[in-house]
Amino acid sequence: MSVDPRESQHQPSQRGSRIDRYVGSYAERAQGMVASEVRALFAVASRPEVVSLAGGMPNVSALPLDHIGDIVQRVVAEQGTTALQYGSAQGDPVLREQICDVMSLEGIEASSDDIIVTVGSQQALDLVTRVFIDPGDVVLAEAPTYVTAINTFSAFQADIHHVAMDDDGVVPEALEEALSNLAAAGRRVKFFYTVPNFQNPAGVTLSAARRRQVLDICQRHGLLVLEDNPYGLLRYEGEPDRVLRADAPDNVIYLGSFSKTLSPGFRIGWALAPPAVRAKLVLAAESAMLSHSTFNQMVVGRYLSSHPWREQIKDFNEMYRERRDTMLAALEALMPAGSRWTRPQGGFFVWVTLPDGLDSKAMLPRAVTERVAYVPGTGFFASDEGHRNMRLSFCYPTPEQIREGIRRLVGVIESETSLRDTFGSASAPHTGGTDAPTPDLP
Repeated sequence: MSVDPRESQHQPSQRGSRIDRYVGSYAERAQGMVASEVRALFAVASRPEVVSLAGGMPNVSALPLDHIGDIVQRVVAEQGTTALQYGSAQGDPVLREQICDVMSLEGIEASSDDIIVTVGSQQALDLVTRVFIDPGDVVLAEAPTYVTAINTFSAFQADIHHVAMDDDGVVPEALEEALSNLAAAGRRVKFFYTVPNFQNPAGVTLSAARRRQVLDICQRHGLLVLEDNPYGLLRYEGEPDRVLRADAPDNVIYLGSFSKTLSPGFRIGWALAPPAVRAKLVLAAESAMLSHSTFNQMVVGRYLSSHPWREQIKDFNEMYRERRDTMLAALEALMPAGSRWTRPQGGFFVWVTLPDGLDSKAMLPRAVTERVAYVPGTGFFASDEGHRNMRLSFCYPTPEQIREGIRRLVGVIESETSLRDTFGSASAPHTGGTDAPTPDLP
C-alpha cells in the first residue's frame, strides 16, 4: 500500500519531539521560571552605540586595580594553601570581624558570630526565603521592589503582597492596613522585605520618623523585617539614617554586600541574624554550596586591612554624585509635561513616571531603535503595575553619555506622546504579568 508523501508530511512523528524533553518532570515551583520577553532587547542594548541607562552596575574602573592585583598575588603567595582550600559555610572569621567594622558606620553593634558570609547579598536573600517560606506563605514588600527579590520569593511559591510607597519610603499606614487585612483573612505573613536606603528601583529613602513607625508596627504584629542595604554607604547628600537593624536587633535580619562599595565580581555579601536564625542559615548554605570561596574572602579581607576603603567609598560617592546630578539636570531640562521622577540622595537609580497614556514596556523596542535603553517598571511589581514607570541608572555611563541618553529618551517619549494625542493611545494592549530584567541588571 502506497502512502501519499504529501500526507505523511503532516503526520506527527511516532516518537514526537519536544524542545524540552523534561518538561513534565519539573517541580511545581519551576513552572514560573520563564524568560522575559524583553530579554532579547537587552542583548541589543549592550551594543556600544546604545546608551544604556538600564544596568545597576558599579563603575569598577574607579577602583585601585593595581593594588587589588598585588593583593591577589600576595594571597596566593602567602596564604595559598588555605585560600585555595575548602572553607566554612559561615565564612572566614577574619572577614566577619571586618564586616562588623563596616556595619558600625551605620550604627550596628554586632558579634561576628551572628554573621554568615554569602555569595553576594542575593544568596542571603535566597537562604532567608528558603528557611522561612512554605508555599502559600505571604511576604510583604514595597511597591515597587527589587526585581530579583520578587523572583526569589516566587521561586519558593510565596504570595507577594505589595505595600505602597511615596517619596519618604514605605507608608506606615499602608503597612498597618495590609497586616490587619491579612490577619482578618487568616493569612500568615512571614516577613516584610524592605530596601530602606536609596531603594532599588525607586531611589527613595525611608525617613527617620517612618523607620520608628515601621519597626513599631512590625513588632506589634510579631513580624520579622528583612532589611536589604546594599547602597547605604553610597550617600551623596544629607546625614545618614540609622539602619533598622541598629534599633531592633532581635526583629531584623540585615543583608549587606561589597558588590556596590567594592566590586560585584568578588560575590561577597552577608546576613546578620539573631543566633537561632543564623544557625539555620548556615545549615541551608552548607546544603546549597558546601562552602564559599575562601580565596575571594581573603582577597576582600586584605583589601579592607591594607587599603583606605573609607576614602575609596568617598571617591565613589563623588563620582556617582556628579552622575546623579547630571541625570537630574537633564531630566529637569528636557522631560515633557506630565512626567515626574524621584530625586535620590544616594544609590544608583531614578524612578520615572511617564505622562498618561504611555507604556514603558511597549515603548522599549522603539527606545532601543533610537539607541537608548532603560528598565520598564513592570518588572518591579508582583502584580500588573508599573506600565507608566521606568528605572534609570546613572552609576555606569559617563556624564556625557547620560546627557545624550536622556536626550534620546525624551525624543522617544515625545514621539509616543504625539501618537497618544493623535490616536488616543501610544501603547499596544498589555496582557498583564511581570517581566523581569535580565540578571545583569541588578
